[in-house]
Amino acid sequence: MLEIKEIHDQKVWHEFVLAYPEKTFLHSWQWGEFNRATGEKIFRFGIYENEKLFGVALVIKIIARRGTFLFCPHGPLIDWDKKEQFSTLIDYLKNLAQKENAHFIRVSPFTRVPLVGVTRGTLVKFGFRPAPIHMHAETTWTLDLAPTEDQLLAAMRKTTRNLIRRAERDSVTVEIGDSERLVDIFYQLHSQTVERQRFIPFSKKYITQEVKEFSPNNILVAIAKVGETPIAGAIVPLDNVGGYYHHGASVPSKIPAAYLLQWRVIQELKKRGLRYYNFWGIAPTDDPKHPWHGLSAFKQGFGGFRTDYMHAQDLPLSWRYWINYAIESFRRWKRGV
Repeated sequence: MLEIKEIHDQKVWHEFVLAYPEKTFLHSWQWGEFNRATGEKIFRFGIYENEKLFGVALVIKIIARRGTFLFCPHGPLIDWDKKEQFSTLIDYLKNLAQKENAHFIRVSPFTRVPLVGVTRGTLVKFGFRPAPIHMHAETTWTLDLAPTEDQLLAAMRKTTRNLIRRAERDSVTVEIGDSERLVDIFYQLHSQTVERQRFIPFSKKYITQEVKEFSPNNILVAIAKVGETPIAGAIVPLDNVGGYYHHGASVPSKIPAAYLLQWRVIQELKKRGLRYYNFWGIAPTDDPKHPWHGLSAFKQGFGGFRTDYMHAQDLPLSWRYWINYAIESFRRWKRGV
């Protein structure tokens, strides 16, 4: 008989998640702690049978003006071939949603598109429908770090390789660490990027807390400078297989510092013995009018491969869900993505 239990032991959670073949830092213990520290209510559930752990789900209670919901980021981590695991979890989450006054349940399974058949079939069976927006990257660009540095450079777009070398000639330096000083510099760059590109910013508390929860061994803050002037920055959480380009920021410059910054991050990940660098989201099409077109071209220039993951799915539990659906649909249309 399957049962759901809350997991309070970090070691138990870590051991299961790190051994799971397809996951990201969004189901790590640290991501849960980060969300708790920024004011969200979190739950860590384990699916057990005869005291053996078969699956886990990090669930975050999201309270927003558009509605309250339970969200499982890049999860749950279960065997989707065994529908009874998901059935047991969803029954439990429905009861939890009622207690927490949540209007729907949202999941973002980290399932590759060619393999979504079983996952989608299970979700449809239990009443899930496609969410009006994505919550996290669903079309990603990933670089395999197994080749040598020379091989990685050779596989890059020629322009990218040349811009890395030009940045070196222009005396760009890259500092990598996780200090409060580097976070402060990154946030200054982030603020300037927001002002230029006019998107909703992360607060300094948000970025500082993320770095704090993943420090000291599971995050990189990288800053590229010309002299003493910061030009570009990146925040890269890590797990046991790779790094994730979660936040980026830069200021306009004729010096291609961002290219050398990414190359130094790649080199650091290789030194740590990690296998992949996930550049995170790219545009799903090559449409030059897509707002992510330029950023996608930048990421793809380093070489690598595209992976598409299953779109976020919703289980409506109240008529209030449709208010959220309408608001999110309008936001997606306005953003043009």
